[in-house]
Amino acid sequence: MKIKWLGHSAFLIMSDSGTRIITDPYKTDDALKYGEIKESADIVTVSHDQHTDHNNVAAVQGNPQVVRKTTEAKGIKFKGIPTYHDDVGGSKRGSNTILCFEVDGVKMCHLGDLGHLLSDKQIAELGEVDVLFSPMAGFYTIDAATASQICDRIKPKVIIPMHFRNAKCDFPVTGVDEFLKGKDNVTKLDSSEVEFKSGELPASTQIMVLKSAL
Repeated sequence: MKIKWLGHSAFLIMSDSGTRIITDPYKTDDALKYGEIKESADIVTVSHDQHTDHNNVAAVQGNPQVVRKTTEAKGIKFKGIPTYHDDVGGSKRGSNTILCFEVDGVKMCHLGDLGHLLSDKQIAELGEVDVLFSPMAGFYTIDAATASQICDRIKPKVIIPMHFRNAKCDFPVTGVDEFLKGKDNVTKLDSSEVEFKSGELPASTQIMVLKSAL
């Protein structure tokens, strides 16, 4: 299976059989200057509907099935874990849903706009995670220190950072380097795509920073 970072929290996940999943499609604006999403997909996942940088389902071509909670779509089982978009029980920014699913034997988890540390129960609900898509830039989501704590507890094989400040994202958040600081298990890829195969994942956690495709 292949993963392509479109930009922000949006990834295109392509199974070996051709099933296409897009996570948290964004809507461009003055602060979010990634290219418009024009990809087609069979499934679109949405972590929350409070903000248009995560729920622009209309941008995705191909009449996809939309997943916002625990369900099955196109033969893939999705587990939705209720969380919050802030660290005060959702009173500032509402709810957020972590979505876990498996493609070609690779177990993935998209944290969406998670805003707080996870409880022991929530960590247990995640189960084994091979590839973790994680925010870590603060303000709207968990910051670098909190993200590091969560990643250390989940112990995924691969961490792919998302939702951070760069030339195409002018949100009041930090860049990815704040999260990478002091870590030696980092690979910055000169590509928007990476391929994974079940049974051939890293033995210890690796952080992989992708270039946005859009």
